[in-house]
Amino acid sequence: MRRNSYPEREVDTINWRMLSTLIPYLLEFKARIFLALSCLVLTKVASVYLPFVIKDIVDTLDNQLDQNILIVPFALVVTYGFVRLSIVMLAEIRDTLFGRVTERAIRRIGLKVFRHLHQLDLDFHLDRQTGGLSRDIDRGTSGISFLMRFMVFNIVPTLLEIIMVIGILWYNYGIWFAIITGVSITAYIFFSIYATEWRTGFIRAANKADSSSNTRAIDSLLNYETVKYFSNEEYEAQAYDQQLADWEKAKIQNRLSLFALNGGQALIVSLAMTAMLALAAYQVTHQEMTIGDFVLINAFMMQLFIPLNFLGFVYREIKGSLANIEHMFSLMARTPKVVDHADATDLNISDAVVTFNQVSFGYSDKRNILKNVSFSVNKGQKVAVVGESGSGKSTLVKLLFRFYDCDQGDISIDGQNIRLATQSSVRQHIGIVPQDTVLFNDTIFENVKYGNPNASDESVKHAIKLAHLEAFINALPDKAHTMVGERGLKLSGGEKQRVAIARTILKSPEILVFDEATSSLDSRSEQAILHAIKEVAKGHSSLVIAHRLSTIIDADNIVVLHQGEVVEQGSHEILLAKKGRYFTMWQLQQSNNNTHE
Repeated sequence: MRRNSYPEREVDTINWRMLSTLIPYLLEFKARIFLALSCLVLTKVASVYLPFVIKDIVDTLDNQLDQNILIVPFALVVTYGFVRLSIVMLAEIRDTLFGRVTERAIRRIGLKVFRHLHQLDLDFHLDRQTGGLSRDIDRGTSGISFLMRFMVFNIVPTLLEIIMVIGILWYNYGIWFAIITGVSITAYIFFSIYATEWRTGFIRAANKADSSSNTRAIDSLLNYETVKYFSNEEYEAQAYDQQLADWEKAKIQNRLSLFALNGGQALIVSLAMTAMLALAAYQVTHQEMTIGDFVLINAFMMQLFIPLNFLGFVYREIKGSLANIEHMFSLMARTPKVVDHADATDLNISDAVVTFNQVSFGYSDKRNILKNVSFSVNKGQKVAVVGESGSGKSTLVKLLFRFYDCDQGDISIDGQNIRLATQSSVRQHIGIVPQDTVLFNDTIFENVKYGNPNASDESVKHAIKLAHLEAFINALPDKAHTMVGERGLKLSGGEKQRVAIARTILKSPEILVFDEATSSLDSRSEQAILHAIKEVAKGHSSLVIAHRLSTIIDADNIVVLHQGEVVEQGSHEILLAKKGRYFTMWQLQQSNNNTHE
């Protein structure tokens, strides 16, 4: 079975209007841009003047040879050196000035993309694959860097130089030199455009194969233990090799198309240079121009075609960069399904009363998960939600955190509809101990501190103590500075749950949610975690999603879900007395427990 790779967005045509999206990020340094462009113009003026200095040196030396004397034109040689130095220095100053602009633009855009990805809905993050997404963002920011640098410092100055040279050749040497130069450059540009459009499909295929192989490798490494459990190292290696084979094939096609492009460009350049020098040589032999003029024309053509040859590479890269940038900005174009209301206000908490009122919800139109669910969590109460898998228990938590909004009905906290409150303020007042606690690849201390990054070290240590994590930490060689590994894999399930409890204690929310926090733990760990949870929950409004009914017999109210509907609710004793669905679930679990004993 082959896992799907991150979907590559097909770009049939390059959206040149994408350049306009970068303009606001450039305007922060208007003065720097003006100075950089001034240096650019001066650099090209000096570049165009340089062949004239060479012409004067050659003509002076040629005239002196005719007179059987040889005096080196030092002034012209010094002028040549000064102009050459000026070209280099002006280019360096230009690069230094504009470098800051490029780096700041990349920083601004990178931060904006990062913020936007965190604002996208849960569905996007469940569907995405991290390796491909990360590579797309990297290519997008690299594309911006390339575009900023070479669009401004290669294409624009080269076009400026072409216009100046054609004008000079026409004015000084006649229309045929201008025509040959103009026709050859036009042919070169149109050929480059046509060939590059042809190559775009191969570039896209190579990028897609690159993202796919990278995604496959990261996915396999993140699931290292699963691979080992099933002895599927060779299966993973073969699957990865197949991805690399697709990448190899795409790169071969890419290289062959590049050969065709470079060969065509070289042919145009050779024909143009031959025609220009043949015409210049003819006029020299007929004494219509000097040896210096011949050298000047040769210098002009070399000076034009060297950057023009590079222009082909730049154009190809700009095409790829624009495609990568558009792909990255397409992430920005994705709108989250859950957005704050235009008049959204911050949630104000007093009693922390949570009310689910006739809540209905489905992840798709074809399947409703919750149907008219109503219950309340009053001040300081512990309310448990139980039911078989797929009944919608965890969906209630996602709706409470506003990962999704209700299709019908509403959820309110202290009488305030959370749909009319800002998402950040809703989540700020709710703490959660999830079923599967995922930790950052950092120290235990920093993972606990994540509950409140502004908390003092003493507050973090106090939260660790309240979560009964202190004894475990003190037994470690590096204490609280022990690294937990990728996704916390170095810690056991119970240890990760205690970190989650400590993190929630440090956050100090008014409402607590426990989403099957002990379902995957052994009996001893479960009892320790339950004891910690009981202490933490004192005085707080608590919503507990439970699998093991023995963990919620002390709940003030137990809500029983069946196929997304509330079929019973009441205390443990009341529900047992009813001998309904809860009674059946209780009897089944007790029977299973006795069997295991």
